[in-house]
Amino acid sequence: MAIKEKGTRGENFACEYLRKLGYEIADRNWHSRYGEIDIIARKDEYIVFVEVKTRQYNTMISGAEAVNYRKQKKIAMTAAMYLLDVEEELQPRFDVIEVQLSGENVCGIKHYESAFNTEGLLY
Repeated sequence: MAIKEKGTRGENFACEYLRKLGYEIADRNWHSRYGEIDIIARKDEYIVFVEVKTRQYNTMISGAEAVNYRKQKKIAMTAAMYLLDVEEELQPRFDVIEVQLSGENVCGIKHYESAFNTEGLLY
């Protein structure tokens, strides 16, 4: 399976997972000059910016670990551009969803709510 296809499969699965939990998917693959946000969703008082990482089961580096400082900064800057572009009064939150694959089948999902904050990222 190609990397892009694996990523798209993981993002589709993550969207279905979020919908089942009552999230409204507002946007997908939103781009700015700083980068891309995989999923933008709303639930309760939050606008949630979700980074999806799709990995084979038992890889050495988890999806959550792959969202390092540099990636967090790109996501935070892109989210700031989104919030300037779209009138939104909800509280922003940054989540990471790790989709685990066994071969081509989804075998697990881990959802890290409030995986990081923007302190020190927007300067």
